[in-house]
Amino acid sequence: MAGVEEQPRNINSRLENLRNLAPAERMGRVAKATSLGAAERAAFNAGALPIALANGMIENVIGTFELPIGIATNFTVNGRDYLVPMAIEEPSVVAAASYMARIVRKCGGFQTSSSAPMMRAQVQVLGVTDVYGARARVLKERTAIIAAANSRDKVLISLGGGCRDVEVHVFEHTPVGPMLAVHLIVDVRDAMGANTVNTMAETVAPIIEKITGGTVRLRILSNYADLRIARAMVSVTSDALQTDEYSGQRVAQGIVEACAFAIVDPYRAATHNKGIMNGIDPVVVATGNDWRAIEAGAHVWAARSGRYTSLSNWELDGNGNLVGTLEMPMALGLVGGATKTHPAARAALKILGVQSAQELAEVTVAVGLAQNMGALRALATEGIQKGHMALHARNIAIVAGAAGDEIEKVAAALAADHDVRVDRAKDVLEKLRS
Repeated sequence: MAGVEEQPRNINSRLENLRNLAPAERMGRVAKATSLGAAERAAFNAGALPIALANGMIENVIGTFELPIGIATNFTVNGRDYLVPMAIEEPSVVAAASYMARIVRKCGGFQTSSSAPMMRAQVQVLGVTDVYGARARVLKERTAIIAAANSRDKVLISLGGGCRDVEVHVFEHTPVGPMLAVHLIVDVRDAMGANTVNTMAETVAPIIEKITGGTVRLRILSNYADLRIARAMVSVTSDALQTDEYSGQRVAQGIVEACAFAIVDPYRAATHNKGIMNGIDPVVVATGNDWRAIEAGAHVWAARSGRYTSLSNWELDGNGNLVGTLEMPMALGLVGGATKTHPAARAALKILGVQSAQELAEVTVAVGLAQNMGALRALATEGIQKGHMALHARNIAIVAGAAGDEIEKVAAALAADHDVRVDRAKDVLEKLRS
């Protein structure tokens, strides 16, 4: 469960004009900056996941499915530069994250922190009439339960992890009668932790049945990793936000007002938080982690007050600086699952150069905050469609039948006319070819 191989941290994430290069040239610059070898570079080529390996990862394999993988540039997190791999199909996401990171970079970069990598395993107990008495009996035997859980993973214990505590939650009234949920609190170190905590839950189940006199049913992790929190913060001057059309103060105030809408209205919060996950999920996917688990935990966290609300907060400090914060569960790993078996996931982790699961979580949350800032900035000024549709124009050009150099030429014409439609793209392509 050790972290990834030690990487030099003298990279510069400010790779200027990267977007103007051909894909092979971009790869060359990224490979040089992060010391990627030939095999690691090849991991991002079409068909780099062998069918035999894919067949060992999931069931009923018939092939593989590819997503574009891009590099978000300009990220400085806690004074260190990162090039961030992002696997996603949606246009404008990588560009927006990189652009916001460039603005934040000039103001000192992102500041992050995180809690220890604690996960929960849940053991469901039914058929107990004295639920509070059973709770007291379980807590009395806390030391024995922890010892039993830790007996199953000597490697984790040797790395400083293991079961740390036991909680017991009582549900007096459920559709199936009184219920206990015994939680094992486990430090999983650099793993996501699902297999570890599931095994521990199954190990202690007979002990808990004996203590409570009840019947154990479910023994499973919780994807609501409320003890495994990652946080990111930015402070941006109004001067850094100024555009040709809007003053920096106007942009900052607009971002604060846009966030206020998401704080009070769940209809807006759903789209607001989806924008945050636009930044987070592509990093999770690129590194071979479980994006469904991250999504589930994020949305429960957003509703923890009993009302669904914004994951982020934006405000103005006493000097008029824009301050943004994002805090959420982030159960990511560097070992186990696809992070070790998928060649592209291993290469993506090398590009990032992170040394622990907590560092990966912090960088990922910083990308989510950058993406949120980009979306709110666009919404508060020219609107979301101007930039998005300009980048979407390439997709439309491909749908219209453009190929090779034609794609950029057709896309440029659509963007210049602010008319990004397939029928318009076909007209441009026909004129180009004639």
